[in-house]
Amino acid sequence: MTVPVGAAAPDFELKDQHGATVRLLDFRGRAVLLMFVPFAFTGICTGEICEMRDSGSDFANDAVATVAVTCDSMFSLKEWAEREGIGYPLLSDFWPHGATARAYGVFNEERGCALRGTFLIDADGVVRWSVVNQLGDARSLDDYRAALAAL
Repeated sequence: MTVPVGAAAPDFELKDQHGATVRLLDFRGRAVLLMFVPFAFTGICTGEICEMRDSGSDFANDAVATVAVTCDSMFSLKEWAEREGIGYPLLSDFWPHGATARAYGVFNEERGCALRGTFLIDADGVVRWSVVNQLGDARSLDDYRAALAAL
């Protein structure tokens, strides 16, 4: 079961593509668009992270931070971020494998990856909006914009 809207967002502590430790608590005071991505270097996933990159200040500014989480290793994420020019944090949920995705209720046990789940977490750490798509279904940035506007 996914984390319901209105519930406290589960905290996490993961390494980003540079090896730095990132915690959800680090973002307290601003909203977080937490985006789970199934696999680095795949077509839909690359399209989604690049679409976020190209939207720049819509999703990364003083009021909101974008963070992507995948079960790939930190080293894969570093290469993926460099290849695609991603400046926002790509977090590795590699070990314990998928623990953060499980905490949010978006881990696909059969495939060993996260579903396409996105959670909008407010400045106080409460989930205010979410969407979960299956592996082959891309998400819409227009939905993200609408959710942020409603915050």
